[in-house]
Amino acid sequence: MQQESLVEYGSRRAIVTVTAIMCALLEIVDTTIVNVALNNMKGNLGATLSEIGWVITAYAIGNVIIVPMTSWLSQQFGRRNYFAASIMLFTICSFLCGNASTMWELILFRFLQGVGGGALLVTSQTIITESWPPEKRGMSQAIYGLGVIIGPTLGPPLGGYIVENYSWPYIFYINIPLGIAAFMLTLQYVRSPKYAEKKSSKEIDWWGIVFLAAAVGSLQYVLERGQEDDWFNNHEILALSIVACLGFYFFIWRELTYKNPIVELRVLKNGNLRIGTILSFIMGFGLYGSTFVVPLYLQNSLGWNAQQAGMIMIPAALMTAFMMPIIGMLIQKGVKPQYLAAMGMFLFFVYSFWGYKILTPDTSGNAFFWMLMMRGLAMSMLFIPVSTMSLSTLKGQQIGQGAAFTGMMRQLGGSFGIALITTFMTIGNATHRSDMLKNISPDNVSFAQQYNGMVNKFMAAGMPANAASAAAYRMMEGSVMRQASVLTYMDVFLYIGLMFLVCVPFILMIRSSKQKVSMSEAMH
Repeated sequence: MQQESLVEYGSRRAIVTVTAIMCALLEIVDTTIVNVALNNMKGNLGATLSEIGWVITAYAIGNVIIVPMTSWLSQQFGRRNYFAASIMLFTICSFLCGNASTMWELILFRFLQGVGGGALLVTSQTIITESWPPEKRGMSQAIYGLGVIIGPTLGPPLGGYIVENYSWPYIFYINIPLGIAAFMLTLQYVRSPKYAEKKSSKEIDWWGIVFLAAAVGSLQYVLERGQEDDWFNNHEILALSIVACLGFYFFIWRELTYKNPIVELRVLKNGNLRIGTILSFIMGFGLYGSTFVVPLYLQNSLGWNAQQAGMIMIPAALMTAFMMPIIGMLIQKGVKPQYLAAMGMFLFFVYSFWGYKILTPDTSGNAFFWMLMMRGLAMSMLFIPVSTMSLSTLKGQQIGQGAAFTGMMRQLGGSFGIALITTFMTIGNATHRSDMLKNISPDNVSFAQQYNGMVNKFMAAGMPANAASAAAYRMMEGSVMRQASVLTYMDVFLYIGLMFLVCVPFILMIRSSKQKVSMSEAMH
């Protein structure tokens, strides 16, 4: 009855819940708040598109590495102490991120911020669960779930407002007062359970941690830098690809043979969890990938400012907030999660295909409203159903292990998604530009007509013939660049949509279970 001793009442429970949710939101919002500031950071720090992507992915890597270790660290140091230390690390690194003067300083501090943040998300859920009595936990988990799914969408508008009215370091400074308040409240109000046993440092799976960090870090670097460094013709990329492969191989071997693994891979013998893990990865890919692509397109192709690009995401977030409790109620009333998740995947495909169809170099802002509302509806139908399905045939301790696994894979999906999208966009831009430049030749009738029309226009405005000819050519080349960029964004939307569509039949194959899954476990 360890959990019962931690139940809080009255104002104390309200303070504990608000503190935990504030910490969870700090962590989640920080995953995407930088998206709309990337252009400003890029110019300010003199970075390329691939390099600036590391500001997001370094944070995600820190998250992914620390999440599996959270349970052990809580037992070693006490949950309250570990939670408070994580808040302090997150807050200090937020200050250091805002003060970073070089690209690689910022990436290092973002990684350390992610290490602190990873603990906030997992531990805050446990604290909420244990501070509410069992009969009222559904309400607390609904609030927590809203934060998890809406947080990534609220990041861009908040980041946009800050960047537009202040400067990009303030997207990190805003964490400082909230972090200090959360730190003080945690020390005052959060209690630690009395753990039955503590694992000694000899029992912790240090090699598992090393292999996981080496594999994830190397793979992320290869994905980010491969295109820029000519893939396997570069010795560094080749070496890190080998490190990534060997890291994953030894990590899997270690986790399957060690007595106390940091990630319990044996739980993947369960078929539902295997499918659920893949779906969680794809869901993370879509959730974080779409909040990365849309603001980038609006700013780069349409010339919107950061605040405009962020604000357009708010209606979709409100749609998700409105629908999440309804989806939870439908599951409680017996609607099969498979059907809801399959519909969510299909609607996300519709959203992506919609984006593919409407993108042009001058699409109006109004065209995005209903498309993004569709995204909000789709995400509300995915989170709880996919989590519930994944865990529905697990029992006892396996539920917690499975929940941690799907949570980690969702973060990995977002991390790899952003890396793959930036790489894909670099390749796509070059390919489309090369294809279109072939048409810029005197033999092409359409080009010749447009080119001659521009030359005549410039000459009519008083330009000499040679200057008019050069200006017309520059304009045509600029037009090609814009068209190539839009075609690449269209490809990104189409392929993400197809990835979600392919998942629909697999979801419908998942077996049902009459076993009730605790919503607090499913929401991990």
